[in-house]
Amino acid sequence: MSLNEQKMKICHVITRMIVGGAQENTLFTIIGHIQKGHEVVLVTGPSPGPEGELLKKADFPEFEVVEFPSLVREINPARDIKAYFALKKFFRERKFDVVHTHSSKAGIIGRVAAWNAGVPLVVHTVHGQAFHPYEKPWKNYIYKTSERWAARHSHRIYAVAQAMIDQCVQAGIAPAEKYQVVYSGMEIEKFLNSTPEPELRKQLGIPENVKVIGAVARLFPQKGYEYFVPAAGKIVEKYPDTHFLIVGNGTMREELDRQIKSMGLADRFHFAGLVPPDQVYRYIAQMDILLHLSLHEGLPRAVVQALASGKPAIGFALDGTPEVIFDDQTGFLARPENVDSVVEGVLKILGDPALAEQMGRNGKQLVAQKFNWHYMADVLEQEYLKQLKPGKK
Repeated sequence: MSLNEQKMKICHVITRMIVGGAQENTLFTIIGHIQKGHEVVLVTGPSPGPEGELLKKADFPEFEVVEFPSLVREINPARDIKAYFALKKFFRERKFDVVHTHSSKAGIIGRVAAWNAGVPLVVHTVHGQAFHPYEKPWKNYIYKTSERWAARHSHRIYAVAQAMIDQCVQAGIAPAEKYQVVYSGMEIEKFLNSTPEPELRKQLGIPENVKVIGAVARLFPQKGYEYFVPAAGKIVEKYPDTHFLIVGNGTMREELDRQIKSMGLADRFHFAGLVPPDQVYRYIAQMDILLHLSLHEGLPRAVVQALASGKPAIGFALDGTPEVIFDDQTGFLARPENVDSVVEGVLKILGDPALAEQMGRNGKQLVAQKFNWHYMADVLEQEYLKQLKPGKK
C-alpha cells in the first residue's frame, strides 16, 4: 500500500453470497471502498439454494469476484483443508493489504489462511454467532474452540452489535479490547422516504384499509415463523380484519402453507417471495407492524429497515435486537419463544394509533444516520488505515 496515496488492496471473504444481511453488509462495504479508489476483490463459495444469489439481484459497480468451490458452509474436513490451502496460496500471490472475513466458516478458514500468508491486516466481522443457546452442545464446543483459534489469527474483530461482543468475551473467544462495534449499513434513504403503493398492495392481494403485520426473513427454522403463525392465529381473534405479509423464501414454505391452511388463515397470508434487496422498502411500506422473531441473529436488519420506514417492530429480547427495539419506544421486546408476549405487544400497538405513530417517529430518528451504509464503509476504511500504520500492530 502506498501510504502517500492511502490506496489499499482489500479482499473480502464470505462463505455464500445469498440474499441476506451479512452479504448485503459485505457488498455495501465493497462498493464504498471501490468508490474511494481502493482495489477490492470478493472471495466466496458457491451460493445455490432458495435464498437467492445477491450478486444476481443487486445493482452495483463491477468488481472482481473469485469463487472457491471448496469454501462451503457445512463442516467438511476434506473441503475445509482444501479451501485453506487454496486461500493461503491466493492471498500470497495477490499480496493484499487487508483480508476481511465474514461469516463463521469463512472467518475461521480465511483468517488463519491470511495470517499464515503474511497479510499485513487480518480482520473479521461477527454478523451472528455460530454458537448460541439453541445449538447442540457438541457443536457449540467446536464452534467456540474454532473461533478462539481464529481470533488469535486476527488483528481486529468487528461486530454488528454490542451483544455480539459481549457474547464473544463471555465465551472467552478474545479479550474485549480486540473488538469494535460497527453497525451494519444499508440503503437507509429508501426506507426513510418510503410510502405505501396502492398498486403493489393490490398485486399482493391485500385489501384496502386493513392492518398488516409483516416479516422479512428467509423461510428457515429459527427465523421465527414457528412463533409468527401461532401469533397470527391469536391476533385475528381480537382483530379479525388483520392480514399478514411475508417477504422471503426458503425450505419452510410448504410446511407454513399447510399450517396456515389448517388454521383457516390462508386468505389472510400473503407471500411476496424472494424480493430483490433494493425493493424490500416497498413491501415494508405496506406493513403496520414488523415482527422479527428470530432466535439467532446478530443485529436484525429487517428491524432497522422497519424503523426507518416509520413502522414499530416487535422482536425477542435476544442478541442485538434490544439495540434497535427500545421497549415501549420503537416497539416492544417479547420474551423469547413466548407467543403470548408477542401478541400482547401487537394488540397494544393496534389498539393505540397514537402510540404506533410515536414509535414510528422514534424509530426513524434512531436509525437515520447510524445505519447508513456510507457511514459504515467510511468507518471501516479509517479503521483499516489506522491499523496499517507502521508500528500499530
